[in-house]
This record gives sequence, C-alpha cells and structure tokens, in this order.
Amino acid sequence: MVLLTLRPRLLRFHYVPFCLAEGWRSGLCGGAGSGERREGRVRLRFGPSPTGFLHLGGLRTALYNYIFAKKHGGTFILRIEDTDQSRLVPGAAESIEDVLEWAGIPPDESPKRGGSYGPYKQSERLDLYLKATETLLVKNAAYYCFCSPQRLEMLKKEALRMRQTPKYDNRCRHLTQTQVEERLAQGCPRVIRFRLEEGAAPFEDLVYGLNRLDPASVEGDPVILKADGFPTYHLANVVDDHHMKISHVLRGTEWLTSTAKHLLMYKAFGWDPPAFAHLPLLLNKDGSKLSKRQGDLFIQNFSQNGVLPEALLDIVTNCGSGFSGNRLGRMLEELISEFDVTKITTHSALLDLDKLPEFNRMHLLQRIECANSRQQLVTELQTMVEKEFGDKLMDSESLCTDYVERVLLHRKGHITHLQELVSPNYSYLWFRPVVSHEQMLNLSTEGEKICHVVMRFFQTWSNRSVSPAELNNELRALQTQFTSTKYNVMMKVLRLALSGKQQGPSVAEMMLALGPKEVCKRLQQAVIH
Repeated sequence: MVLLTLRPRLLRFHYVPFCLAEGWRSGLCGGAGSGERREGRVRLRFGPSPTGFLHLGGLRTALYNYIFAKKHGGTFILRIEDTDQSRLVPGAAESIEDVLEWAGIPPDESPKRGGSYGPYKQSERLDLYLKATETLLVKNAAYYCFCSPQRLEMLKKEALRMRQTPKYDNRCRHLTQTQVEERLAQGCPRVIRFRLEEGAAPFEDLVYGLNRLDPASVEGDPVILKADGFPTYHLANVVDDHHMKISHVLRGTEWLTSTAKHLLMYKAFGWDPPAFAHLPLLLNKDGSKLSKRQGDLFIQNFSQNGVLPEALLDIVTNCGSGFSGNRLGRMLEELISEFDVTKITTHSALLDLDKLPEFNRMHLLQRIECANSRQQLVTELQTMVEKEFGDKLMDSESLCTDYVERVLLHRKGHITHLQELVSPNYSYLWFRPVVSHEQMLNLSTEGEKICHVVMRFFQTWSNRSVSPAELNNELRALQTQFTSTKYNVMMKVLRLALSGKQQGPSVAEMMLALGPKEVCKRLQQAVIH
C-alpha cells in the first residue's frame, strides 16, 4: 500500500506500511462529527472570502445562518475562507467580523473570539487539508494531475469552438503508478483532483427539495489541492464542515450544483454530511444580480450614511422568504422567533433599496422610543452637533442631555437618519439665527407685537406636556389680539424669529423642541435687532 504524503508548495512521495496507513486513515475518516449532529446539536457557519469587504448579499447569508442557529439554540461560526491568496484584500477579514458585530449578529466562534474548533482561518488549517488529500489518494478517490495551464486552456478553447461546455477530460486519472512516480521524481508541477464517480445519489435540499444532479456526467474531475499547497473551495469546505461539526449548511443557490460533488467527497471520506439549504438569489429590484462592483452595497457605506443595522436586517428579510409573514419594523428577536426554513421559497428575492429610508425611519423611531437605546442616540447626536457646529453653538445648554433628548423625542418619526438633525434644515436647533427687525416688519407690521405677545404667553406657560396640535390651538387663541395679521402670517413671523427659515417643521413643533426659555430668548433677540 502506498501513501502519498503532501507538504505545502512541495508534493512528495513516501511509502508507509499498509497497517499504519489504514489505522491513520480510519482515525481521520471516522464519524466524530456525526455523533454530535445525531444528538441534535445545531452548528452553522458563515464562510466569506476576504477578497473584498462585506456586501449586502453576504450580510443576508450571515443573517440567515445566525437566526437559524439561534432559533434552535445552536452555535453561529465565522470561518474566513482565505485560500485564494492572490485575491486577498488587506484588512477585509478583520472588517467582516467587525461588521457582523455592528449588525448585532456576532459569531460565537471566530478568528477574533476563538473556539474549540479553530483555527478559524483556512490559511491556518493547511495540514488538515493535506492529510485529507492523502486519505483520498490512498483510497484512489483522488489523483495527481500534471496537465499544464496551456493544455487546459486549449481544452477550453476547443470546447467553446465546438459550442460545448468546457471541462477537464480527466486525462491524468488514467496514468499508471509508474508514470506518476516518474513525474513526481522529475518535479513536474501538479495539482490533486478528486475522482468523480458516475451515479451520484439524489439528495434532499431543505429549500429546493430532491435533486438528481450527477456531476460526473457534466464536468471533469475538480481540482481539490492546488500546486501551491492550498485547497480549493470544494475540499476545504467539506473538510472544515466535518471537523467543525457543522450540522447545517445555509449558502447561496450558486453552490447548489456543487453539492452533489461535495456529497461524493463525504462518501469517499466515510463522513456523514450536514443538511443543506440553498438560499435563493438576492437581486436588485429590476432582477439584475447584486454585484460587489456596486460600491454602495458594501455594509461600511450604509453604516457611514447613517443606516441602522436593524433596518438592513429588516429589509433583506422582508424582501425574501422564510418567515411567517412580512411586515415593516421587525427586530432581530422577532426574526429569530418567526423564522422557519421550510418557508424559504425558490423564488429570487428582489431588493428595493428605494424603500430603505422608510425602513430606517421606522427603526430609528423604535430606538428613540426605547429609553436605553435613546441614551445611545443622545450621545451620538451630541458628538455630531459638536463636530458640525463647534463654537457656533448657542450656549452650553444646546448640548445638555435633556435638551438633545427632547429634540429626539419631538422629531421621532419625522427623520430617517440621525444625521438629518445636524443638516442645514435643523441648524436652528443648535444656534440662534440672526433676524433683523426689518425682516419681521416685511412679513407683518405687527411683527414686534407678535413677538411680545407670544413671549408673555411662554413666560407664564406651565403646561409643558401638550402636543403640537394643542399648542397650535393656544397660538390660534393669541392671534385674536392682532388686528391686521392673519394666523398664517403670524406663523411666518414666528418661524422666521425662531429659525431664520421660511420652511421646516411646524412652529408648534419648533417651540416644543426648543423649550419656553429658548423660545423667549429668540423672540427677544428678534425684537432687539
């Protein structure tokens, strides 16, 4: 019996006694993971490749894995699949985990958090893949391939010329042991391919149902270990899912056609496979595919633009399936409780990002209404205001917690992003406008009188808990004191004095947000100038 032992970047040839090889192989291929899965332990993983930063489609896949795991009291794992060393983006791996934490779906096990089944980067698990490849070579389920890139390119061009699907012709699987040894001794470049056997058994996908795919009939034997000693996706995922005791694999539907191939590998190893569920595509609302080239779809961009993580989680599940129903404003706890994998349909999910502001408005409203999360928003808004307006601030009270909290409560439901409150439209909240006496008189010859009447009202006003509608009624009653100024003109005078603007929230809303003391200061300033 011959065992071909591999090392990264150098594939060597060694003889091992039959009994030792068999003993080692049985230890590697035993069902260590299947026992725990049969006991009902749920473990799911999200395995992004750090060839770019996390995209909205990737966040959706991570979310479905997270909520499935939490629905069943299981474990959510982040595994960085960085075997394509030529395409790695510096910082992407760390950023992915940061984004999951920002989104409120942190992994239980990961490169940063650690765990009992690490390392959690595939580039740090090469010895495991090499041993697995040795097992397949011993069992004649894999073989060395010495075909040059030029030959493979020629095969591809010929197939395309004949209007056929390009595939490897399995030439090297027919090499004799002597031919293999000769090429190895000569140091010929080589890869390892998995031997696809015809007649793959049907498998049941939790979403797409029964599949009767036979990869050997439509494709050539796939590469599982590259010449640089790094595995391909096919080998690494099978090996890692087994050793990490993954019970369910939820991934994009683009991998559905590869599942039969992966199941053949599980069979070759003698391992029990996990259950598979393939998620339908997440598409743009026009049916086009989401692409990483759409830079605005990176999660960092949403975060920088003030989109709340709850809004993103809500919209990517609202446009899809897998839940008892779709409604705006669902929180993560509700997504977990309502999730049912049997309700995922095979229809593509159409994502309408034009609706995202409304989702964000709803979740911002919910945050403001919750005392704990409102305090976090107060702190964030204080930082934004200080950064945006600095020494322009009207006084120290403009940053006090009570005032900022009052602003939030009065603008809840009206704003879609927290940043709106530091936009020019809301600058009046943070510094006093300069309004001349002449501007007031241009609106009404009774402008000064209007300011004095309203000031006296607020100086003696004790009902601070009224609604904007109730305050409007009070202001309407004051309007009867003016002989030549109608109510709408009176409102224009007050709006100008309070904000220096012609448009904006209702005057009553402005007054309630500013508070009686600040209202009086501004009206007094307008009279003086």
